[in-house]
Amino acid sequence: MSSPIRSPFFVFALSFLVMWLAARIGLLCRRKQNNFEEDARQDLDLVVAATLTLLGLIIGFSFSMAISRYDQRKNYEEAEANAIGTEYVRADLLSAADAARVRGLLKAYLDQRIFFYRTHDEHELQQINAYTAQLQSEMWSAVRAPGGTQPAPILALAVSGMNDVLNSEGYTQAAWLNRIPIAAWCLMLAVAICSNMLVGYDSRRTKQGVIRLLVLPFVLCLSFFAIADIDSPRRGVILVIPQNLTRLSQSLNGR
Repeated sequence: MSSPIRSPFFVFALSFLVMWLAARIGLLCRRKQNNFEEDARQDLDLVVAATLTLLGLIIGFSFSMAISRYDQRKNYEEAEANAIGTEYVRADLLSAADAARVRGLLKAYLDQRIFFYRTHDEHELQQINAYTAQLQSEMWSAVRAPGGTQPAPILALAVSGMNDVLNSEGYTQAAWLNRIPIAAWCLMLAVAICSNMLVGYDSRRTKQGVIRLLVLPFVLCLSFFAIADIDSPRRGVILVIPQNLTRLSQSLNGR
């Protein structure tokens, strides 16, 4: 999930280098052909336009995929905060001792969920996940014991609320693992390479032609960076901020 190959900055640097090399290769291939008929140039311009249009559609589709996954991670963060807050209130349905234990575990669990969203270290993330799993077992035991010894519809609300807390964490984990497939990246990269080669092949030995060989790779690598940044949960600039969980933590600690 945190592989450096998926890093937006790595994608930016690698894509710019690959796109620029593709354009230069196309330009070198063109220089080997001295004669270039006007009909052939018109056909080439048509192919270049069609390829760039296809590339734009693929980039737009990939950007839409990244946005939908980002929105999904934000929605599940809000769902987690709602589930934890609801269960904290439903702890009143338990006895005083059980309610105090459940609330203490929920506060510790809430802190771990905030750490999960904020950490960028893989080793620290493993520790957070391990402690989170331990707290989940303790929280479930804390509501299962009174619910089993004193079965009642009102206690079932506390058990159901804890089940929502545990399920919301699983949904969040699944959303953070849901990334743009490698096959989609490979397709986008292949079309981008072909587009730059065609643009380089269609370029003339002028100053404007040389500038165009730099503009297109730069614009493409910016697009790839934006897609990788939005699609990356822990790397880059655009991240999911646990504002709902943080606000809930401040509210519970203030009680």
